Amino acid sequence: MKIQIINGPNLNLLGVREKSIYGDSSFETYFEELRSKYSIIELEYFQSNVEGEIINKLHEVGFSYDGIILNAGGYTHTSVAISDAIAGINTPVVEVHISNIYAREEYRHISLTGKNCKGVLTGFGLNGYRLALESFL
Repeated sequence: MKIQIINGPNLNLLGVREKSIYGDSSFETYFEELRSKYSIIELEYFQSNVEGEIINKLHEVGFSYDGIILNAGGYTHTSVAISDAIAGINTPVVEVHISNIYAREEYRHISLTGKNCKGVLTGFGLNGYRLALESFL
């Protein structure tokens, strides 16, 4: 089984930025924990602050992988293009948000990408990625 995790803008700063919201662990540290726990899965990680690179990665893996876990960050609320890319691929996508987007600013309550996903997890911290991974098993 092949699963791709895609993180969007500013998620490269996990463990550094807004620790009260996002915690104090880097995603790379958490990713290695996931890889260790789920060694039977070929798990890959990609992060970009650039919308087009996220779309390109969705296109690249969206016809051959078994699942995609996507945290599009701020693009969740603004990117019709990423939403269209999800709709255009065959691989199921689970959207993940570390914080509860519904407990934050009102503009974060709308996910343009979620409607094209298999499911959406929000507010479970980094554990949301593990829950998304479990949904593919």
